[in-house]
Amino acid sequence: MTPTPKLDVFGLIVADMAASLAFYRRLGLPIPDNADSAPHVEVPLPGGLRLLFDTVETIRSFDPAWEPANGGARMSLAFACASPAEVDTIHAELVAAGYRSHLAPFDAFWGQRYATVLDPDGNPVDLFARLG
Repeated sequence: MTPTPKLDVFGLIVADMAASLAFYRRLGLPIPDNADSAPHVEVPLPGGLRLLFDTVETIRSFDPAWEPANGGARMSLAFACASPAEVDTIHAELVAAGYRSHLAPFDAFWGQRYATVLDPDGNPVDLFARLG
């Protein structure tokens, strides 16, 4: 029988650990306060998954040729909100805190209130809630 791999981790490579962790703390992730200067941070997620943050230097310590992707993002993280109004509120709070909006909140044809904000490294982070 062929083994079946299990999805366990999502990883982000960050230029500035403290800035990235501050952004994701605003979205409610349980990131320890003393993690800002760490080269590697693991955050437990519901369902047993983990979100990893690694500095560019950490990645280059074992992959010296690593370069960031160019030409746009190929994946994003998405955060479920409790209501359409919460999408608007969180989007507004992040933008007021200096983060860049990519898509202002809108009612999507697939039945969600939807918005996208860019994290400090330019990764899209979606906010959504079911309409109605």
